[in-house]
Amino acid sequence: MTERKLLILFGSQTGTAQDTAERIGREAKRRHFQCRVEALDSYEVANLINELLVVFVCATTGQGDPPDNMKMFWRFLFRKNLPPSSLCQLDYAVLGLGDSSYPKFNFVAKKLHKRVLQLGGNPLLPVALGDDQHDLGPDAVIDPWLLALWDKILALYPLPPGLEVISPDVRLPPKYTLHYLAEDSPHPDGGLHQPTAPRTVPSELHPFPAQMVSNQRVTAESHFQDVRLIEFDVVGSGITFNAGDVVMIQPQNSPEDVQQFCQLLRLDPDRCFVLKPTAPGTSLPALLPQPCTIRYLVTHYLDISCVPRRSFFELLSYFSTNELEREKLQEFSSAQGQEELYSYCNRPRRTTLEALWDFPHTTCAIPPDYLLDLIPRIRPRAFSIASSMLAHPDRIQILMAVVRYKTRLSKPRRGLCSTWLASLNPEQGN
Repeated sequence: MTERKLLILFGSQTGTAQDTAERIGREAKRRHFQCRVEALDSYEVANLINELLVVFVCATTGQGDPPDNMKMFWRFLFRKNLPPSSLCQLDYAVLGLGDSSYPKFNFVAKKLHKRVLQLGGNPLLPVALGDDQHDLGPDAVIDPWLLALWDKILALYPLPPGLEVISPDVRLPPKYTLHYLAEDSPHPDGGLHQPTAPRTVPSELHPFPAQMVSNQRVTAESHFQDVRLIEFDVVGSGITFNAGDVVMIQPQNSPEDVQQFCQLLRLDPDRCFVLKPTAPGTSLPALLPQPCTIRYLVTHYLDISCVPRRSFFELLSYFSTNELEREKLQEFSSAQGQEELYSYCNRPRRTTLEALWDFPHTTCAIPPDYLLDLIPRIRPRAFSIASSMLAHPDRIQILMAVVRYKTRLSKPRRGLCSTWLASLNPEQGN
């Protein structure tokens, strides 16, 4: 009996492709596959020749570019010297996520599909082209494509005798479990301020802790928009840049939001815990110190201000003890409820924290072990660099408009990163 192993590799810029890859991973677990979900650049690409079954989920960014977390993989895959039969034992499928209003619609997925085919891979299905412009979003393509994919995969790798597909009504175990430490154990210091590998080139997973040197408003107090010139000291970082480059900044949640979140979920912000993966081979999340406090997890890691996705409501429905709330959550996570979900979430830009407020009975029943499955991590934000290395060799300046706008919700919407940066005062040493 061949091992029932499935590898899901994603290239994701805004998190949608990663969210879809995680969804396929959950469906694989329901079908009793040993399954790994990884970003393309975190995967050792030379091992691809040994894989038997891979699903690629790729977004296309800008003018047909691959996302940042698959650029190394992309360069390797298109090397001229790869033998045309390198991937002859690989069964694969490619799911693309794009936007048909761009000329190079799903360019990356199409090109990847073609290249793996050139290298001898055996496609299970034609490439799927998810489209943001569709009334139902990319799910209009993804849902039927996945049904066909599982039919193909289960024909090749039937379920072991005596096992059945785990019903969608059954809640899957969490990815990690939180092991609380004794109340009197020493508190960990914030891990972001002591980078783990000081000599590595700064990257998303090894950020450089830069000191903010100045933060000045350049528009008049009476002007409708608050625009800041912010300067960072990057001495010793090894960062170099040219005109037109962007700097990625890792933001954090406001203390008020963190406090609200902990109250809603009845969490003690000062409790310390250690994370343990539930399945062998699952790597621990980068940027989270071990041990860690609940406060640190919510402040630096959980994106409680993002607009929640369909998968958030799907998982939330499993914890609901209230029938009315559960019905609404199930509607939001169904294919038929996507228009309703769009009106509730995307149109008014409702945050995850606000959605949790709206389902109070369910929210207080969320087991802490599921927090990392439920809420994605905070992603870094890109800002155009407004300074020159020739004029300011060890400094990076950005010119930033503080994002604030109204929707039909009473509370104004605020940009997570710009609001956080604007709130920092270098004279107070923070």
